[in-house]
Formats: sequence, C-alpha cells, structure tokens
Amino acid sequence: MKTLSLIITAIFVSILLNTISAQQITGTVTFSENGKPLENVKIVLKNTNIKTFTDKSGHYSIVIDSIHNILIFSNEKMKTKEINVQGRTIINVSLKAKNSKKITEFYEEADISTNEYIKISPAGMPVSRATGLTGYGMPDMIYKDFNTESYSTIHENGFKKVSMNPLSTFSVDVDAASYSNIRRFINMGQLPPTDAVRIEEMINYFSYEYKQPKKDKPFSINTELSQCPWNKNNYLLLVGLQGKKIPTDKLPASNLIFLIDVSGSMQAQNKLSLLKSSFKLLVEQLRPQDRVAIVVYAGNSGLVLPSTSGSEKQKIMSAIDKLEAGGSTAGGEGLKLAYSVAEENFAKNGNNRIILATDGDFNIGPSSNAEMERLIEKEREKGIAISVLGFGMGNYKDDKMEIIADKGNGNYNYIDNLQEAKKVLVSEFGGTLFTIAKDVKFQLEFNPATVKEYRLIGYENRLLNEEDFDNDKKDAGEIGSGHTVTALYEIVPADSKDFNNNLKYQKTELSENAKKSNDLITLKLRYKAPDGFKSKLIEQTVKNNPIALNKTSNNFRFAAAVTEFGMVLRNSEFKGTSSFKQVIELAENAKGDDKDGYRSEFIRLVKAAELLTK
Repeated sequence: MKTLSLIITAIFVSILLNTISAQQITGTVTFSENGKPLENVKIVLKNTNIKTFTDKSGHYSIVIDSIHNILIFSNEKMKTKEINVQGRTIINVSLKAKNSKKITEFYEEADISTNEYIKISPAGMPVSRATGLTGYGMPDMIYKDFNTESYSTIHENGFKKVSMNPLSTFSVDVDAASYSNIRRFINMGQLPPTDAVRIEEMINYFSYEYKQPKKDKPFSINTELSQCPWNKNNYLLLVGLQGKKIPTDKLPASNLIFLIDVSGSMQAQNKLSLLKSSFKLLVEQLRPQDRVAIVVYAGNSGLVLPSTSGSEKQKIMSAIDKLEAGGSTAGGEGLKLAYSVAEENFAKNGNNRIILATDGDFNIGPSSNAEMERLIEKEREKGIAISVLGFGMGNYKDDKMEIIADKGNGNYNYIDNLQEAKKVLVSEFGGTLFTIAKDVKFQLEFNPATVKEYRLIGYENRLLNEEDFDNDKKDAGEIGSGHTVTALYEIVPADSKDFNNNLKYQKTELSENAKKSNDLITLKLRYKAPDGFKSKLIEQTVKNNPIALNKTSNNFRFAAAVTEFGMVLRNSEFKGTSSFKQVIELAENAKGDDKDGYRSEFIRLVKAAELLTK
C-alpha cells in the first residue's frame, strides 16, 4: 500500500509539473565555516511535497513550479535556511552548525612539525590532538567564528574641477575578479562586502562590440557621449579600448608554470577540486610548441612536473590528478621556485608566464604585501609575467592576489565555477595568456570651456600622477589578445559662467583655442610592445556632441547598467537615482547578441541581489 501511495504521489507531481511552468534549480550546499560539501541536506519546496537531498559532493537538483519560490534547506546538524529562488537557476547555499556557539570554545592550530592539528582553548592551552575533522563543527586548519576574507579598502574617486585638475591619468585594468566574486556572494544568498566591489572590474568582465584595430595598430580607441542615466543634468563619457585578436596558431610559443597552492586551506570542494578541473581545460588548449611545468607549495614548495611539451597532455593531466591538499602555506617559497623554473625554460620571443592558483592565504615566508611586491617587481623585468586565478571562500585573500597580478604584468580572475574557468582559460585563452601591449596608460585633458567637473568611475587603485604618463619607467597595465578595456567618466558640463578662479595667488584664463573649440577632451594613450622599452603615443579628440541615451549603442547602455549596479552595491554617494529597477531596465535593452549568455546572467544576478535587500 505504501508503494502504491508513493507511485500515485509521483504521478500526481509529474502531472502538476507538466501543467505548471516548471524550472530546474541546481546548486551546492556547503558548511559555512570551511566550505566543505554537506551530504544528505534536505531541500524542500515550501508548501509542497517536492523535495530532494544533496549527494556526497553537496550537489542537488530540484524542479520547482511557477507558483512556489521558497526552498528550505535543512539537516539535523545544521541551522535551517530559507531561500527565495525567484529569477535564479543556480543556488549555492552555506549552512551554519546548530551548535556553533559551543564549537567556538575551541579552534585548531596546525603543528607543522608533526602535520597534526592541536585543539586550543580560548586561554591558549592545548586540549587535545587530532588529525582531521572531528565533525561538522571543526574545520581543517584554523577555526574562528568570523570570516577572514580580506580586501583592500577602496575610497571612491570624487569629482574634480577642470580649472584645478585638467588632466586625468590612469593605468588600464583588464582584471575581472571582482564580478565573479560578487556573483559568488549573491548566489550564496548574501550581498558582497563593500570593498569587494571594484566597478572597473565589473565593467571589464564583459566584452563589448568595439571596432577592430587597423592592421598596423594593436588596438582601437572608441568613445561615446550621452546623458548620464543616474543624473540627468550630467553627461556620461565611455572610453573603450579594443585589443587586436591574434589567431591561436599565430600566437608565440608558451613557457607556462602552473604554481598551485596545495595547502590545507585548499581542501574544500570549491578550491582544489575545482582548480584541478579548471587547469585540465587549459591543458586541452595547449599546442605542441607550448610547455608546462607544475610547481606546488604547502609547508614546502616542490617541482611536481618538469617542463613538458603540450603534446603530452595525458602526462600533464596525470600530474594534476595526483595533487592533494595538506599542510601550511609557503607561498613565498613557491613563488621563488616558480620564477626559477620559468628562467630555466625561458622561451626567447615567446610567452613566459606563471599562473598562480590559490585562495591567497600566504602565511609562511615573505607573506606581507610589501615583500611580495618587491619580489615580483624584481622578476618581471626578466620578461616573466604572472597571472592569478583565485578560488574558494572564507579565508580568501583578494588583496594579496590583486597586488601579485598588478605588479607581475598579469591579470587576475576569480573562479567560482567550471563555467567561469572555461570563460577565462578557453574562450579568452589568448587574452588571458598572451600580451599584445604593456604599460598601457590613458591621459585625458578636459576642455574647461565645455567641462566644469569630471569623475573617473572606478580604477581607484590604478590612478597615476600626471607626470607618470610620459615616464617610460612607470609600470602600468597590460592588454591581451582580443581584450576590451572600458572606462566611464561622469561629467558636469560647463557654461560661460562656470569658469572662475578664486585662488589668491594664481589666476587662470581660458585660452582662445578653448573658447572657440567644441572639444570635450583630448585623449592620449601610451603603450609599449610586449618586449619593448620605448612607449608609443596615440592622440585623438572627442567633440562635445552628446547623443540621446536611447540612441546610444548596446555597449554604452550595458556598461552604464553594470556601473549603476556597482554603485548600488557599494551604496555610493554618487549613485544618484540608481536603483535595481533602473539597472535591469538599462541592461535588458542592451543585451545585444549575448551569444554566451553573460549579459542575461547579469540581469538574473541583479534581480537576485534585489531580493536580498527585501
């Protein structure tokens, strides 16, 4: 009878789901304190009999109807959590232990000499030894009842008066880590920390349909001027750089060093396991002329795979498969060894690059940001770049990884799922690994006759002094094959009454050229060839001819939407009339072709973030 009842129930559910618009939700459930997957968590669609359970990897899949949109996640050892899934198809959830207050009486500290863990009381006295997890309540390494992720503080750029500051100078930035990291937070059901929101990285996560460079140029410069969507009295200026895309078979040979963190903090499912799958995607892209070595670091660093031809894919993948996590984090020693291996196998006229994959938790050796900077700056002059792939959560050290990539002439991405790994390491293979121009700097000179004030949105950690623009010794950003770089300025337009100077000792008058000109800005760009030491200059003017917002390109409106989203998440003092509703409206009308669905995903993410504020 019980079997018959279950069959009837299954048939009824099947009929119901076929008559009501159904939607599949998938995701992973993890323990909030260490990111480990949770098995046998029950997921129930509230006010229905529809339910499922997580597997050993913490994964689940459930089909919901269009009427009910609350999922309940529960387990006998975990605190129950309810999530509104409206507008979302991927829901990753972290659960807290029911007895977390009792658990916080102790935390674990690694004993490097014995590779064991010591349970420590709050008073600092050892209580007992253990060699692994003692249950849901204890993490692998160090447990504390707070999140230890770290981000550099961002002080937003303010408006500058053209009469006092006519020049705006900054280094380009193609990093995109901030956006995928923000996505991770929102998919877990929480808004990101303010300083995790770097607006320029959010904008540059997306590609834009700019005109392709002319044959003899490494990139094209594209500009557009219109009304500012969040402040109708101001203008918004878009400056877009399109890098030349080089066919894969024309790219130079690569000498790659995979520098992989296998310390104990990498044991979580969303760390080493995802890392290994990600690197296998990259290995599939390698050509016979490319070579790969693998260096790992934990308590010590070591060479796992000597430099090996890209034709020996199985050998490389086998070495990746054998990686296991455990021990402390000798990040500094790992970096030194990786640079040494890169020098030994240096490819003349080729692409020499370290790819560091880590959660950024360096805690042995030269671990301070300043020491890391000096080490990387010294090595980059030898022609070896370093790119960074970030993984995981809880102890994620964003600030360290951003410094490494910026100072190492590389780029920085955060990998929150395998789809993101495919985007970075397969779809954007050339842009991620192959530099077409280095030390790329912008300098905009604003015409005081047409512009009263301006504000560069984002790029706070990429600002340069005006004299740095002509200084070829000053390090700046790199552009990869096919990369786009986008920057936005909010502009307060001027009229004849605006230009006055209240300085006591200095007076400035508009030149006749300024008075007669309809120029908005003169834009200058400096760059070097990948192996060059002397910069080249490109210069062009932009006229003060704004177009209506509804006449702008999809590029303009979508970049504006992403900018608004960033300002709303940061609760920026400059957000004006920005709102989730306005972001969605702008983005929905600017999706364009969206072949890979990234813009549609952005809209879903905004809707999910809005739900988290209610």
